Amino acid sequence: MKKSFLMLLLLLACTEIIGQRGTYNVMDFGAKGDGKVLDSPAINAAIEEAVRNGGGQVLLPAGTYLSGSIRLKSNIDLHLAAGAKILAVNPRKFKQPKEGPKLVLYDESESFGGFPEYQDGGHTYFHNSLIWAEGQTNVSITGHGMIDGEGLTKKDTEKAGQVMGGSIGTGDKAIALKTCRQVTIRDITIYRGGHFGIIMTGCDVSTIDNVVIDTNRDGFDIDCCKYMTITNCKINTPSDDALVLKSSFALKKHVATEHIAISNCNITGFKCGTLLDGTYIPEPVGWVCGRFKLGTESNGGYRNISLTNCTFMYSSGLAFEEVDQGRMENIVVSNITMSHVHHYPIYITTGCRNRGPKEIEVTDENGNRSMMPFTQPSTARYIQISNIIADDCDSLCSIIVTGMPGTPIKNIWLSNIRLYFKGGGTRDLVDKKYREQDTNYPEPKFAGWTPAYGLYARHVEGLHVNDVTFRYERPDFRPAVVLDDVKDVTIEHLDATTEDGIEQIVRK
Repeated sequence: MKKSFLMLLLLLACTEIIGQRGTYNVMDFGAKGDGKVLDSPAINAAIEEAVRNGGGQVLLPAGTYLSGSIRLKSNIDLHLAAGAKILAVNPRKFKQPKEGPKLVLYDESESFGGFPEYQDGGHTYFHNSLIWAEGQTNVSITGHGMIDGEGLTKKDTEKAGQVMGGSIGTGDKAIALKTCRQVTIRDITIYRGGHFGIIMTGCDVSTIDNVVIDTNRDGFDIDCCKYMTITNCKINTPSDDALVLKSSFALKKHVATEHIAISNCNITGFKCGTLLDGTYIPEPVGWVCGRFKLGTESNGGYRNISLTNCTFMYSSGLAFEEVDQGRMENIVVSNITMSHVHHYPIYITTGCRNRGPKEIEVTDENGNRSMMPFTQPSTARYIQISNIIADDCDSLCSIIVTGMPGTPIKNIWLSNIRLYFKGGGTRDLVDKKYREQDTNYPEPKFAGWTPAYGLYARHVEGLHVNDVTFRYERPDFRPAVVLDDVKDVTIEHLDATTEDGIEQIVRK
């Protein structure tokens, strides 16, 4: 009996040791969690120790961790327990030690090697972020804690670096991941995420689930990524884009964003912080608010993208923009509800901004390399949008589908759509010379009112509209549909109000 009891105690002790194995509590590495002492050195020390032992979970228990750059590594789960907050340090308010070397707050931006920066700095530099990783595998950020980017800048100052010699460096992104594989971000909340709440560039086989972002610029930016799912997220971005797919030249080559599945997300444009505190205050709209977007950076193009079962509130709608010589194709959108839609509900366009290299390197059959002009136009085809209902839509813009002269958008399906507009368009707008996209920045606000109140299409080949309803609150003297240089059109079961003497469909 005594022997059995001793064996039981030994078994329990072993179980406790095994249960602790692989968990690295940052408190054991000197973190204070009081919101005053800089804890990022302790957090990074815990990560390095976990890496030396093959990986594991770096645990932040409840507390407030004042932090500069945290360097995430392979096989590490950065786990924010409920009640834990990573608070981004403000370099201008942080009191450096009176004696000894100054503490490094945010890491210095990496070099881009003299390569032309065809994209904004926020898409080019990653190391000057609150949490960053590059070239790592099997990394995760999990838990019901919060990342508060109070000390991050939301401005385009990405080339700022660390505090050295008395100079002030800034951090600009809450989470920045580049060329990583098997990434998981789950359950966390991001408040005030800087320039980007989350930016992932060149990351493959990733999962983002049950993340809440309430921020003052972009929520998610997914750039040059593939094989990714984004589910069950709440994204509030009153001043910029909520959920954006991009394909920039940040990897110094054309890389498509493809095989991305997004579902069950809420996108809103309330005043920053009011999604989290539950007051839900609508924010006066600037040039953009909320929205789901492909673009504008679009060098590599987009393929096989699915968006379904999502809701929008006080937000711009859906934007699909290919303007940098890439291909946009095989896009499916379904089961979307929108209320209080700013500027436009659905926008599909191509253009020739062509923000990228004018030459590309090619290799012949003998292995010889040479440069040749890169003249590929932007293209879009095979886009299907269905089961959409939206109310209180801004009457500035109808649904917009616009290609380029000689390079039409091809094969667009719009079905089972109900849009309710504010109205107010004037009769003369039907003859308006709506600007060609050309090299302009692709934002409908800058083009002004569309000639139609429900659907305006130009330079399109293969437009199929079925079971679509358009209504307005105030009288609108524009046609419901205007088709300009559109071929192979089928419009069936269109239910659209028009004023007396106004044609329902105008073809140019």
